[in-house]
Amino acid sequence: MPADSPTTPARGSEPARPLILASSSVTRQQMLRAAGLEFEIRPARIDEAMLRQSLAAEGAKPRDQADALADAKARKIADRNPAALVLGCDQILALNDRVFARPATPGEARAQLLDLRGKTHHLFSAAVLYDAGEPVWRHVGVARMTMRAFSDAWVDAYLSRNWPAISASVGAYQIESEGIRLFDRIEGDHFSILGLPLLPLLSYLALRGWIPS
Repeated sequence: MPADSPTTPARGSEPARPLILASSSVTRQQMLRAAGLEFEIRPARIDEAMLRQSLAAEGAKPRDQADALADAKARKIADRNPAALVLGCDQILALNDRVFARPATPGEARAQLLDLRGKTHHLFSAAVLYDAGEPVWRHVGVARMTMRAFSDAWVDAYLSRNWPAISASVGAYQIESEGIRLFDRIEGDHFSILGLPLLPLLSYLALRGWIPS
């Protein structure tokens, strides 16, 4: 499907302005639908790995990397749809200043989980909203995630049960399913952990009158 081909809008209350989600994330789509928003899905095709490497080389912190990636996605779609509101999103997992990518193989997933085992990492979930081709709102939600000291045998069994579903998740876990058993403690907004700071977004849309309040 071409990058900018609109899909069928999600059902829900119709916003005062057309809203485009510049993401193919099923989880983000589900959150927006559950909140009663109507939107189109037009994933932004950018070279995330190259942009992330460039930002890291410039000394950008993980939080700033998430914000910049969300901005790049929103801007790409907004440039082609100047009459719409465009929402770009990105999530970065960082252990100190080390950034993790989505695992491509079960071996990579296992290595990530063993690196995170018994430690506290951060999830940075960024959202940027463009209107008339210009950024008008941005937010980065932050969560602290502390993994328990699970055994090698348990993580191997976990991977055998959950691969390839967890390959779509940075850190190789999904807290909405069995991945919750990896953790001792979670501090932060639930929606941000899933990849979208939904409550601040809804507050801003209501403040501007773009959704009923």
